[in-house]
Amino acid sequence: MAKQRKLNKGQLRRIRSNQEKRIHRSDNELDVPDAVLENSEAGIVVSRFGQQAIICTESEPALRCHIRRAVDSLVCGDEVVWRRFKQRSDDIAGVIEAVQPRRSLLSRPDYYDGVKPVAANVDQILIISSVLPAFSSQIIDRYLVACEDIEVTPVIVLNKADLTATLTPEEQRDITEALAVYRAIGYEVLEVSAKQPESLSALQQLLDGHVSIVVGQSGVGKSSLVNALLPNIDAEVSPVSDNSGLGQHTTTVATRYVVPTGGVLIDSPGIREFALWHLDPERVAWCYKDFRPYLGQCKFRDCKHIDDPGCALQEGLESGELHALRLYNFHKIIESMAIKKPSRATSRGKKT
Repeated sequence: MAKQRKLNKGQLRRIRSNQEKRIHRSDNELDVPDAVLENSEAGIVVSRFGQQAIICTESEPALRCHIRRAVDSLVCGDEVVWRRFKQRSDDIAGVIEAVQPRRSLLSRPDYYDGVKPVAANVDQILIISSVLPAFSSQIIDRYLVACEDIEVTPVIVLNKADLTATLTPEEQRDITEALAVYRAIGYEVLEVSAKQPESLSALQQLLDGHVSIVVGQSGVGKSSLVNALLPNIDAEVSPVSDNSGLGQHTTTVATRYVVPTGGVLIDSPGIREFALWHLDPERVAWCYKDFRPYLGQCKFRDCKHIDDPGCALQEGLESGELHALRLYNFHKIIESMAIKKPSRATSRGKKT
């Protein structure tokens, strides 16, 4: 038997793209006449799968619908206009025909697929970090930039706090100092453990009356937290890999859950890295809200905020008003944007 040739990443992407196009053509060949549909209704997207989506209404928690070809972008949390079939012959309840204007949109830049929308109409983003995999203030800062950019309230949540005692004294000190920096800036910071229900009361209270989404690296325990906060949903979880020390992806699509005490919680897919190449460096600097009093005060307009003479940010650092961790993370973000920014053609992204 001939040995099967291994495909490279580019070939695999083309194959997946062709498969998606075939599915897209097949689904859109379904021409649904108005005569078989009821009047328009309102709904909210629970999750999306290709050219179908699960939506909910005030009285019905899960209805599978086709998506009209004219709806070129649809994500979890979108408020939609849909019409149900007058007679159902399968598990498809109806057709989504339009998306209402979004109040907010969280997107995830992807090097290959462009800027991909993740969830719509959220007003609170829970940035989940943990002591395992290793705590990363760099990831937290990237999500804080994204929150500031779309003007959505962030909450920093350190999960697996019960494992802090297993860390070295240096690792414990680094985490404590980083969280103190965020608190001093004015961000809400919580330390919790999905395995200790008593630690979740403050987080549970923050969910009430809000549409929240949990975000963070794979393996930080997002789905475990969702399960602890909403024990009836049983979201899939996986342990951190013993080989790499990194998290393994379990949640594959953003999914919306109703909080019994009020509010909504969205579980999102984990990531290994959260890029920001779709933003300008000046915008990234503005999204560091502790930098804002110093922006525009540098001696030179094109100041890089490194060793430039008359740099206002460096002066703020020397005076102790700015923290070295934040400036270090800022420069790492700017460096990554210069290295990994995709071509204009790639950055247009795919429709979702």
